[in-house]
Amino acid sequence: MIRIRKIDHIVLRTANVDAMVRFYSSVLGCRVERALPPETGLTQLRAGASLIDLVAVDSKLGRAGGGPPSQSENTLEHFCLQIENISDDKLRDWLDQHGAEHGEFEIRYGAEGFGPSVYIRDPDGNTIELRSEARSQSE
Repeated sequence: MIRIRKIDHIVLRTANVDAMVRFYSSVLGCRVERALPPETGLTQLRAGASLIDLVAVDSKLGRAGGGPPSQSENTLEHFCLQIENISDDKLRDWLDQHGAEHGEFEIRYGAEGFGPSVYIRDPDGNTIELRSEARSQSE
């Protein structure tokens, strides 16, 4: 039987690797762990215990997936990153300081139960849910 423990990695195709690396590094605190040559087109960022892989659409890997993503043609609805506990106000201030578009802060259900979360968008329009640790339903 297969038992899923965590998300290992996600792969995002992009026409602007530099903008995406800046966003994931400066706004979300990811670091570049590995970057293959431009013709291969893969940059891997460390996101806690997981990886976010960025693939340039004009590279060998990227061309295999078709045209570039757009605001209306993304193939990913959203992905969720669990983050360390932070107040909504501090997180909102951080996102605003970095010009990161965000929605309303709400309590939503996820893999570890209910917890505070907010949706943001990266430069390619991918939706990312940022979730703090789960809270009991009585909180």
